[in-house]
Amino acid sequence: MSVTIKDIAKQAGVSYSTVSKALRNSPLVKEDTKKKILSIAKELGYQPNVAARSLVSKKSWTVGVMWPTVERVAPSTLITKINEEFEKHSYTTLVSINKIDTAIETFHRFQVDAILVFYDRDDINIESFTQPLNIPILYYGIAGSAPFPTIDVNRKKAIRLAVDHLTELGHKNIAYIGDLAERDLFQIEKVKSFIESIQLRGIELRPDMIAQINGLESHDGYLAARNMLQKKQRPTAIISASYDLTRGILRAINEAGLNIPKDISIVSYDNIPQMKNLVVPVTIVGVELTDISNKITEVLLQMIESKEVPAAIYLEPELVVRNSSAPPKNVVSSRRG
Repeated sequence: MSVTIKDIAKQAGVSYSTVSKALRNSPLVKEDTKKKILSIAKELGYQPNVAARSLVSKKSWTVGVMWPTVERVAPSTLITKINEEFEKHSYTTLVSINKIDTAIETFHRFQVDAILVFYDRDDINIESFTQPLNIPILYYGIAGSAPFPTIDVNRKKAIRLAVDHLTELGHKNIAYIGDLAERDLFQIEKVKSFIESIQLRGIELRPDMIAQINGLESHDGYLAARNMLQKKQRPTAIISASYDLTRGILRAINEAGLNIPKDISIVSYDNIPQMKNLVVPVTIVGVELTDISNKITEVLLQMIESKEVPAAIYLEPELVVRNSSAPPKNVVSSRRG
């Protein structure tokens, strides 16, 4: 026999409506009462009747997420955070790695309350895609590149922060390692920002300062860094476009017998917790994942409630300085001398 809300109410000594509000995490229920009710519900093995709740609220309490990859660490960490945030609001996330048209058709069949679309460089028709049957859609990508409200984490500013940090330390021979695939807007924005930021700092841009790679895996970073470290004019600092690339770069530097940051400094894009747990805690730029997941959840819930949201929502990246960046040798010696 299944446990009902009335069973929980009887054991908790509260009304049916109080239990209902507590299970929906309503602010109208005191925290101590809410904790007591949730504890009893867990003890009794209560399972909510989703179908009944949907009939009452006119909601499915599900959000569809169109996700481009489950392979790289940073995106995987972000989707985990997003799922945790929606769970706090009693929502279930349905994740699809199909193309946008197929994914949205599937989500429509499940009658999701909203759809979160993450940029995928292979979805070339995103600009012309139309919103189906009034299901609100939020886009995570570059503002202005899709016909939906967009969360933009300002990658351009993040890379500029990295260049500014290194040049202020005294570095002039700075290399960039990132995916240069022409159809990937995220990577295009990063490398363009590197070029612009270097030039704004009055540094001559040499072709060998940008690694020619087409991938974001650890091995891609390893090969690019190994090649750079073998050059006669070895960089004194490297900016990495992602966590996975950084892991490969660190491996190449270690194999070359070089010290971080004494011989070479590293700054990486991707503000994720894993960065501080690498062999050398890495200086990072980007928006913290919790801030991204919180903003995505906040905006999607507003859209579900038919509230108006801005067409572009920019998040501010930050610089977190750790042990991987320091002045180059010549600057250190001149300051001490």
